[in-house]
Amino acid sequence: MTERAPGFYGTYASHKGYATPEVGAKQVRRFDAEIWRPAACAATMSFLEIGCGTGAFLAYLRAKGVQRLLGIDHDPALAAVIPEPVRERFSCRDVHDLLADPAREPFDRVVMLDVLEHFSPEDARHLLQSIRGRLAPEGKVVVKVPNAGGPWGLQYQFGDLTHRTAFSPISLRQLADAAGYAPPLIYVQRQGSRRRMVTDALVHGFLSWALLNPPEFWSANLYAVFSLRAEP
Repeated sequence: MTERAPGFYGTYASHKGYATPEVGAKQVRRFDAEIWRPAACAATMSFLEIGCGTGAFLAYLRAKGVQRLLGIDHDPALAAVIPEPVRERFSCRDVHDLLADPAREPFDRVVMLDVLEHFSPEDARHLLQSIRGRLAPEGKVVVKVPNAGGPWGLQYQFGDLTHRTAFSPISLRQLADAAGYAPPLIYVQRQGSRRRMVTDALVHGFLSWALLNPPEFWSANLYAVFSLRAEP
């Protein structure tokens, strides 16, 4: 990622309050449910995380036994807070420079959590096309974005001045098609306690019945898994 919002990316460290994440059993279960199983991941695969932030997902991958992993981000201040076991797997560099490196082997899984919304639609398409060229034959791309197709995702989408594009399930499918991928698997991020999720399901079920045009997904955040399009 490059500086597209002068004065805002430069204050990310103070705004976000960078701190080394702790990845315990709860976080492992969450990543298992949200990424590992839906994207059919395995410890023998190679992983690239674009926009890895403070390194929580990288630490999770190491806990799962993954050896071939790399996290990149645009902010050099992150190097001091990445968890020690994966700190040597962090690189502060431009994503397009990395993807254009002919010495890099293909990646089995590329992960972007809360990243794609920082790009314009055209730049997001270009990025996904570049990633597509560096995927292994059965490779997949996993993204998480605020759900602009429902009301609860808007606070996440518009709570960061560096966000450039609001994505809905419909526009994610359009983006996948434009970038040369198969129709993506789209699913929600489930947050909160079991009681909270049951309450949300009841409320959203009633609203879906009462409204003329309810959203496809009510969740504040969406996941999408992009797979390579089958050859004709």
